[in-house]
Amino acid sequence: MSKYLLIISILFVFAISSVFAQETNQKSMNVTVYNNNLGVIKDVREIDIKKGISEIKIQGVAEMIDPTSVHIKLKGNVLEQNYQYDLVSMDKILNKYIDNDILVSGDKISVSGTLLSANRNQLVIRDKDGGLTMLPNVEEYQINVGELPEGLITRPTLVWLVESKDNAKQNVELSYQTNGINWHAEYVAVLNEKDTEMGLNSWVSVENNSGATYKDAKLKLVAGDVNMVQGNYDKNIQVRYDAMEVASAPQFEEKEFFEYHIYNLQRPATIANNEIKQISLFEQDGIKINKIFRFSPGSWRSNGKVAVIVEFKNSENNNLGMPMPKGKVRLYKSDGENIEFIGEDLIDHTPRNEKLSLKVGDAFDIVAEEITEKQKRISDKITETTYLTTIKNRKKEEVVVEVKKQLYSSWEIINTNIDYEKIDAFTVIFKVPVKADEEKELRYTVRYKY
Repeated sequence: MSKYLLIISILFVFAISSVFAQETNQKSMNVTVYNNNLGVIKDVREIDIKKGISEIKIQGVAEMIDPTSVHIKLKGNVLEQNYQYDLVSMDKILNKYIDNDILVSGDKISVSGTLLSANRNQLVIRDKDGGLTMLPNVEEYQINVGELPEGLITRPTLVWLVESKDNAKQNVELSYQTNGINWHAEYVAVLNEKDTEMGLNSWVSVENNSGATYKDAKLKLVAGDVNMVQGNYDKNIQVRYDAMEVASAPQFEEKEFFEYHIYNLQRPATIANNEIKQISLFEQDGIKINKIFRFSPGSWRSNGKVAVIVEFKNSENNNLGMPMPKGKVRLYKSDGENIEFIGEDLIDHTPRNEKLSLKVGDAFDIVAEEITEKQKRISDKITETTYLTTIKNRKKEEVVVEVKKQLYSSWEIINTNIDYEKIDAFTVIFKVPVKADEEKELRYTVRYKY
């Protein structure tokens, strides 16, 4: 820890406490977190408001707040609103003390005088006799000042000038948007021995770097792509560290909300600043899957990998059938002794009854190559191209490899040794069976019309 210290008199500390402390009693806290680094905070506090015109000062709001989004609801009129965020720091205090008296003391020197310059840990002080003392590094010294400069505060503060008809305590509802708070989903899938089923559990991670702690909050998570207009308001990003609190069971209630889905945590939660909190979303077993080997050749010559794909349907019949927020899926499988990691992929927001496709990795023992074997021009607007795909299976069991080919223009397959399935206007799939430790050729000719 640096020995570069700032000492403020005890009398002044009591002074600032009396100026900035506002008697408030927090009644409720609601935090709604979106996928795009956005939080909406609703904070209800009981505040004693005086009759006539007075100031309300509330601390403990997010440092990453968007001040243009702040709204206050109370019995009375709001005449003016301010957001004060010029926080106390040693550099700011010293810069505001230029041309004022300070005291610098250490083991070998003690200097008092007028501060002329404070730059990058270096001070220039004019002594009382007119001489100059220059300190190239003040880390070994204590620096004493008389009081906190005007305009600096210890915590971000919202300030309102309000007009009330009565002296009374009332519930004041404060709401605002803040950056620096986000959530995302993670999934863990464990495949069975034969790669026909898997168990799937999901966790949500709430990351709070907004500069505030939300105690005993009612937490809501919104899944969906919310449109945001980028403004010119910006604040410094705070350095954060990671903490983790892991729950052990699904605790969210899901419901449709506008064109999104919202997840309500069924208990209060404290969302501390600079913390990652993990909470269980769901856990399901017996999900049927299909393991697919897929080769996607290019247009001229392709000597590539064969992808390993796991597909499953998000349906009630398949022990799912729930909106799945976007996130990372990590896949595992037992090798007979331990559960081992086999790959990961990302999914987008997926509604129920939709199919999900996860690329686990590339097959080690299956090799595929495609070449353009022959090309012939029939006319100015028609060409014919013959493709040859060779698949080598070095596994100990037979496999079926999907060859997924992207075609172009107006096309027609006029000759093939293996049947195909048309997926869309420009995509076909050939399902090529290859016996153990054998090679198989797929040859097909495409007529293109321009």
